[in-house]
Amino acid sequence: MAVSALLLLPAAGAQEPQKINKKNLVIKEWKTNPQGGNKVLDHVTTFSAEGKKIEEIEYNSDGQKWRKRFEIGPDGKVARELVYDHRNRLQTYKTFEWNEFGKKKVQYTYNAKGKLLSIKHYEYIAQDAGE
Repeated sequence: MAVSALLLLPAAGAQEPQKINKKNLVIKEWKTNPQGGNKVLDHVTTFSAEGKKIEEIEYNSDGQKWRKRFEIGPDGKVARELVYDHRNRLQTYKTFEWNEFGKKKVQYTYNAKGKLLSIKHYEYIAQDAGE
C-alpha cells in the first residue's frame, strides 16, 4: 500500500500549518524525468464527502497497476480493504478489528474466493522518551 501523507499548508500570516480539508478531495501524483518533459500519472487517492480515504490507484507506463477500495463501517473505521489487479479483478481483501483507542488490533487477509490467507496482530508499545 502506498503511504498517504497528510498535507500541511502554512496559513497566510500564521505560525502553525493548517490541515488540508480532505472532504471530496482527489490527490493526483505525477512523475516526470529529471529533464522535464511529459508528466505521467503515478498515483491517485480519493476521499469521500466525510473526508475518509475510499480509493487508491497506482499506475505505471502501461496504465493501472493496482487499485484499492476502502469500505467504511458505521463506526467510521475501515471495515474492508479490497485490492484489485491491473484488470480490475479482485485479488485479495482485508477486514479489521479495532481496539478501544481506534487503532488496528487485528487484520484478516482473504483471497478473492473468501479463503483466509493470513492474520496480522498489531501491538502498540509506548517507549519512554528518556530511555
